[in-house]
Amino acid sequence: MTGFPFKPAKAVAHLEAADPRLATIMDMVGPFRMELKHSRSLFGALAEAIVYQQLSNKAAATIYGRVEALYPDAPDGFTPRHILQTPDEALRGCGLSRAKVLAVQDLARRVEGGELPTLDEAQDIPDAELVERLVKVRGIGRWSAEMFLMFRLGRPDVLPVDDYSLRNAYAKAFAKRVLPSPKELEKAGRKWRPYRTVASWYLWRALDLPSS
Repeated sequence: MTGFPFKPAKAVAHLEAADPRLATIMDMVGPFRMELKHSRSLFGALAEAIVYQQLSNKAAATIYGRVEALYPDAPDGFTPRHILQTPDEALRGCGLSRAKVLAVQDLARRVEGGELPTLDEAQDIPDAELVERLVKVRGIGRWSAEMFLMFRLGRPDVLPVDDYSLRNAYAKAFAKRVLPSPKELEKAGRKWRPYRTVASWYLWRALDLPSS
């Protein structure tokens, strides 16, 4: 649990005091063990996110590895310039769909053109503003941007209300017969501020708990 820009123990204590029902779930799940994923750059993180969309981790890792193998002289990972200098056919040959090739190329152009912040610069940009900038990239929707904020930057107060598994987890944890709408989940999560990321992590883990 290193690298978070907040104190996990403080977040856990806040949530337990703010929501007794969630506190019960948290006790059943156990200690907060969310881990941040290392990112060499904002470009690298988002390129990986694009490749992994709608694929199993195994399949996506294979494809991503093939893309990396195109650039044996880039030990620190491929760059926007690498992508922009690579023919479409070579990227498609790695297993990328046409849509993902276009998305990675758009990302590369925006990073190369300075439209997107560096990873260090992103640390100082408010959540809403950063999401707004990221979703301008082809293939990066709000969900992908929110996952970046949560699992790459460790932002404490992100609630991905459009995430089906999170809505399902909330319904299970709070004994709801139907899934909450995004607006309903947003309203329910107000009491979890400013640590909705931590609440979300616990709810996702609750899906693994045996049904009562």
